[in-house]
Amino acid sequence: MQKLLLHPPLMTMKLELFAIPGIPLIQPGDDLPGIVLAAAAAAGMTWRDGDVLALAQKIVSKAEGRLVHLPEVQPSARARELAGQTGKDPRLVQVILEESTEVLRARPGLLVVEHRLGFVCANAGVDQSNVAGSDDWALLLPLDPDASARRLRDAIRASAGSAVAVIVCDSHGRAWRFGTVGVAIGVAGLHPLSDLRGRADLTGRPLQITEVGTADEIAAAAGLLMGQAGEQRPAVLVRGAAFGAGEGRLAEILRPKALDLFR
Repeated sequence: MQKLLLHPPLMTMKLELFAIPGIPLIQPGDDLPGIVLAAAAAAGMTWRDGDVLALAQKIVSKAEGRLVHLPEVQPSARARELAGQTGKDPRLVQVILEESTEVLRARPGLLVVEHRLGFVCANAGVDQSNVAGSDDWALLLPLDPDASARRLRDAIRASAGSAVAVIVCDSHGRAWRFGTVGVAIGVAGLHPLSDLRGRADLTGRPLQITEVGTADEIAAAAGLLMGQAGEQRPAVLVRGAAFGAGEGRLAEILRPKALDLFR
């Protein structure tokens, strides 16, 4: 596992988050890196080595054209069956099935699935809020969120010359608590998991099992600025976070099914 690197040093004991203002409503085919860079420049914001750019999944998906027109979807028999259990539009259920590898739970209003990217989430991340103002459209998660993050990271490096990590964020529920929190579904420039095993605690005892979901913690912090409704703050610059620098990929943080005590 990736050991925690102090990048930037933890001794600064300061974490800053800045919502990048002026991000317009994103449309399919938009140059998202160019839009983010231009908005940051217009706000007088600069990029530093060790910064993290947290981006809401929705603007990434929109720019990549991950929209589905539901009138064109033909629901399967399985989709119709699950629609009856959940009360969902059978066409929407079909889209969820196509984005999933396994349906774990079904109840009115909800399908809990294993997404094709490997994590468990509600409705395969298929969403209709803040999409097109019409129930005829649904938005999928990016095809490859790690690749999406890499494109943003590379664009910032090419433009500003700074080594900035990028996290693509989504909102997920939790099995034992109410409320959604921000999590990472794609990363570039950082390892999402920081292994603290072997480090001493305050009494000098070495930690035995502690691994920190660093990318998820940064995503959750950024979510406080992003909001969940009509705030229109989908890009957040995070400065002062400690993380393991490197290529990084989402798969590092996903628990293998064989080690999942709940499935």
